[in-house]
Amino acid sequence: MANRGFEVARLPGFATTAAVVFIALYLPIFTLVAYSFNASQSVAVWGGFSLDWYVKAWGNQQIKDATLRSLIIAVFAAAISTSVATMAALGTTRRAAFKGQTFIYVMINQPLMVPEIVTAVALLILFGIIKQATGIQGIGYVILAHSAFCIPFAYLPIRARLEGMDLALETAAADLYATPWQTFRRVTLPLLAPGIAAGAMLAFVISLDDVVITEFVKAGGQDTLPTYMLGQLRRQLTPEINAVSSMLLLVTVALLTAFFLLTRKKND
Repeated sequence: MANRGFEVARLPGFATTAAVVFIALYLPIFTLVAYSFNASQSVAVWGGFSLDWYVKAWGNQQIKDATLRSLIIAVFAAAISTSVATMAALGTTRRAAFKGQTFIYVMINQPLMVPEIVTAVALLILFGIIKQATGIQGIGYVILAHSAFCIPFAYLPIRARLEGMDLALETAAADLYATPWQTFRRVTLPLLAPGIAAGAMLAFVISLDDVVITEFVKAGGQDTLPTYMLGQLRRQLTPEINAVSSMLLLVTVALLTAFFLLTRKKND
């Protein structure tokens, strides 16, 4: 009998374990979406099917303002962090190994290893010093905080894409007397585009979802959608929060689906 080799799916209990994991992951999400259509004021008692909470959420000006603010912050944070991450990835992969390279890699990914609340407190202190010295206020501090936190999330897929790219085309471009900028613009950047798109998408979602750093850095009247929802949970818990969460989930799924279709088309 031929040896099939090792297969994880053939291990005893694999199917049961997989089912339990998927249920634990997705049952709370399905429950959230289902109860966003709850006609009852309670979030735990089913009172029949209704779209009232979606209508109320859509007509809530505070939710609209917080959503728009979240989108603006996420777009700017994704653009800034992806640009910095792209330069960092090029600087750590498209050159010979050098002393201190591991240290630089660790420092770039520092926000992933340090508890988020530590980063939030550090940024709060830093921005407090800047505000006191310059008198400058505004939402720019939240954008900068999100950008700094999102850099490693954008860096990892971009670096992975660079490490998986064949250097032959870049070498051939150099042999044909292309300048480094021409090589980057016409060869490296098009090949790197899926990694940059993945990094930007991940940074956007992380920024859109952030609560801890935003809660520490934001000033009065700068609530994002997650911090607004947190405030509502502290005051009055209604299915309106379920409706807002479901809409936010829909946006995230739409982004992931669009990115998947885009990258699949490029790879075909």
